[in-house]
Amino acid sequence: MQQVCIFCGSYQGSKPIYMESAHQMGLAQRGLGLVYGGGRVGLMGAVADGTIAGNGTVVGVIPQSLVDRELAHKGLSEIHVVTSMHERKAMMAEIADAFVAMPGGFGTLDELFEIITWAQLGFHHKPIALLNIDGYFNPMLVFIEHMAVEGFIKPADRSAVLVRNEVDTLLDALLSYQPPQLEKWLKKPEEL
Repeated sequence: MQQVCIFCGSYQGSKPIYMESAHQMGLAQRGLGLVYGGGRVGLMGAVADGTIAGNGTVVGVIPQSLVDRELAHKGLSEIHVVTSMHERKAMMAEIADAFVAMPGGFGTLDELFEIITWAQLGFHHKPIALLNIDGYFNPMLVFIEHMAVEGFIKPADRSAVLVRNEVDTLLDALLSYQPPQLEKWLKKPEEL
């Protein structure tokens, strides 16, 4: 594993621990590079700044419309300016070897659930993790359990996403990850 894509908020959030955790993500200390949305603000900016401070490689992928609003980070190792959010997500998914979601809003959840869906369908076998800072994702995890209970996702699909509360244990889990053997769509619909 060489590059970790981090999905996170363009806002700082209501608790200082969100920004602190983003800045202290520690990718560079583990020899890992960052792939992210290319912004300079919020948690996105903090995770980039922290990786840069550790002499790590940072690759940003940002739509032209956000560059035009002067939201692009100026200190990155590499920046790709794309035309749309769809192109941004596809490029980040292609470049990255693993994915981590940190606290964020609708955009973070959009990126996270798309990459989970791609894994579920077998489009990739890269690790996906949640950094559950101060229990941020707890309500979402309850809803995911509800989806499984109601028969809309398989129990194995739930376990495809690693959940950790601390940066170090999350990075340990990513580095030792072995993909689960999911059997989505191997049977005909009438056999399911």
